[in-house]
Amino acid sequence: MKITILAVGKLKEKFWKQAIAEYEKRLGSYTKVDIIEVADEKAPERLSEKEIEQVKAKESERLLNRIKPQTTVITLEIEGKMLTSEGLAKQLDQRMTQGQSDFTFVIGGSHGLHTDVLNRSDFALSFSKMTFPHQMMRVVLIEQIYRSFKIMRGEAYHK
Repeated sequence: MKITILAVGKLKEKFWKQAIAEYEKRLGSYTKVDIIEVADEKAPERLSEKEIEQVKAKESERLLNRIKPQTTVITLEIEGKMLTSEGLAKQLDQRMTQGQSDFTFVIGGSHGLHTDVLNRSDFALSFSKMTFPHQMMRVVLIEQIYRSFKIMRGEAYHK
């Protein structure tokens, strides 16, 4: 099994990098995890709706160029389906049972994901109706992936 976290933007703060590294290490005995960062589109603070769409389109090109044809794409979206930790574990386990072994989780930039990326998605996942910084979402996502493996294996961690 292979997990890819594909995200717009770079991790800058040391504490986020340390948290990611810790969960990558923990996941090492379960699966291979790759984290791929694509550049966010530089833009002024205030944009029109048309300009926002242009930014999202440029970021979507970068994202789609990194998504392999055979991978199962799970996009993080505010309007996606909210799952419990057990629900995410079940979703991954069911897909693995069906022969899917390559998963790409996609985290968009500050304006979200373009419809081209949303259309490529096999499953839209929401962690909350709230908006979070993409750096924080990477940590939350990788922790939940780790938790999912612990749940699937019936191992202590999830409480």
